[in-house]
Amino acid sequence: MDAVNLNRHIAGAGTAADAWRADPRLAAVPVVDIGALVPPGARVVVVAPHPDDEILACGGLLQLAARPPLLVAVTDGEASHPGSAAWPPARLRATRPDETRAALACLGVGEASVLRLGIADGGVRAAEAALEQRLAGILAAGDVVITTWRYDGHPDHEATARACAAAAKRCGARLLEAPVWGWHWSAPGDGAMPLAHAARLALPEAVQARKRAAMACFASQVLPDASRGAEPVVPPDALARVLNPFELYFHDTARPF
Repeated sequence: MDAVNLNRHIAGAGTAADAWRADPRLAAVPVVDIGALVPPGARVVVVAPHPDDEILACGGLLQLAARPPLLVAVTDGEASHPGSAAWPPARLRATRPDETRAALACLGVGEASVLRLGIADGGVRAAEAALEQRLAGILAAGDVVITTWRYDGHPDHEATARACAAAAKRCGARLLEAPVWGWHWSAPGDGAMPLAHAARLALPEAVQARKRAAMACFASQVLPDASRGAEPVVPPDALARVLNPFELYFHDTARPF
């Protein structure tokens, strides 16, 4: 079943984390070590649609990789709280990059280089061709590019992944895609996630703990918005789905592990 034909609507509580943890198909995905994902000497380039996606998608891998990564921040996440008096776009634009810096330091990769592209939050699809061009000028052969899944359910995530795929192919870089909101809208047994072309990176407990602490740095996303009586943008059930003892990566079928 092709994920493009499924309803990728992010609404409601989504699939429970316990349902995924009980899924035998997910449990059967091969476990690989960091060297299989990031060969020795390779540069990791994380392309994050929004601040916090770099932690949700690959906060464990960033700790285990030998070289400091390059983080390409596609947007500054200024549209995460529509209509909020407490979090207007200008405050989010200023705050969310600071949250990223704090989170990277929490992971122990505070020396990571960060390149901010300043594309409008919610506008990545319209800027997809320009994003591909920018990435093609950044990537090099042998890089390992990590981004969100091309069917993740959020338009910015999907457009970023498509741009990454096109740029990586042009440059001879390796592409890995990680689900973030895909855990929410898909469900065990629906065939949406391409588990036949996936690998799991096991995360030691200390690595998991630092990833959890890094996500706590994103107060704008993980705390309620009292000004509009709204739940967190990334509520506890969403964190429970992503903060697993492993990270899941989909690879290009032409370049298996």
